[in-house]
Amino acid sequence: MTMLRATHLATVKSAIYDLRWEEFHVKRPARIVAVRPCLTGVSMRSAEIIDISQGGATFIVSTTAGLPKHYYLNILGLAYRIGCAEVYRHKERIGVRFINLMDPEVLRRVVRTDFLVGNMEAIDARRAPIFRPQASPIGQLSK
Repeated sequence: MTMLRATHLATVKSAIYDLRWEEFHVKRPARIVAVRPCLTGVSMRSAEIIDISQGGATFIVSTTAGLPKHYYLNILGLAYRIGCAEVYRHKERIGVRFINLMDPEVLRRVVRTDFLVGNMEAIDARRAPIFRPQASPIGQLSK
């Protein structure tokens, strides 16, 4: 029964799904554009991208009800629709892989625009040190 619902593309293996890409923390508004069943129309919903790479993205939506597993991601400010295949869904957080790799120049524009807008949370995440030593109470002697 499950095989009847699957397409031949479900069994195709691709190296694009095995690679890991450098992720950039951003806070960019976007839209999810999905084609309704039987091509009866298009549905759109707002999303906020929280991280993005050449191969995929993670974003937050207000609700996942009725959202299919494949759709387009339209990053506001760019004239591109990026085909997405959902990897995971946890409450309102969704992780996707892009059907085709994002062009490095487009990715640079997304990250640069986010930086210029002043997304302080993303800027702080990029500056955060990996190791933060804690002051030792032993080294503090009172006189």
